Amino acid sequence: QVQLVESGGGLAQPGGSLRLSCAASGFTFSSYAMSWARQAPGKGLELVSAIYSDGRDTYYVDSVKGRFTISRDNAKNTLYLQMNSLQPEDTALYYCVKGKGTFPYSDFQEYDYWGQGTQVTVSS
Repeated sequence: QVQLVESGGGLAQPGGSLRLSCAASGFTFSSYAMSWARQAPGKGLELVSAIYSDGRDTYYVDSVKGRFTISRDNAKNTLYLQMNSLQPEDTALYYCVKGKGTFPYSDFQEYDYWGQGTQVTVSS
C-alpha cells in the first residue's frame, strides 16, 4: 500500500532553515507528481509546492516563492522541501502528498494519498 513518511520538522528561529524529507513506498514514485501541503493552526489546507514526476517542472504558492525549494530523488523514492528564510507564518503541519498523475497541479483534487505530517514551528 502507499506509504508517505515525512521527517525533518522541528523548531526554527525566524530567518532560519529546515529541510523536510518524505520517504515514499508502495507505488512507482518516479511516475507521479508529488507535493507539499500545510495546515496552520486555525486555518485551512494550503498546497505549498509541487513537482513533476521527473522533476522538470515545479509549482510554488506565492508566499513561499524564492524561499522554499522542492526537489526529488527518484532513485531514492524521496521528496524534499528546503525551507529558507523561515517566518512565523510558516508555522504549520506539513504534509507530503502523492499526485494522481505526472503534472504538478495546484489543485488538491489532483492528489490522492497523504502522509501523517511533520510539524514546523518558527519562533524566537
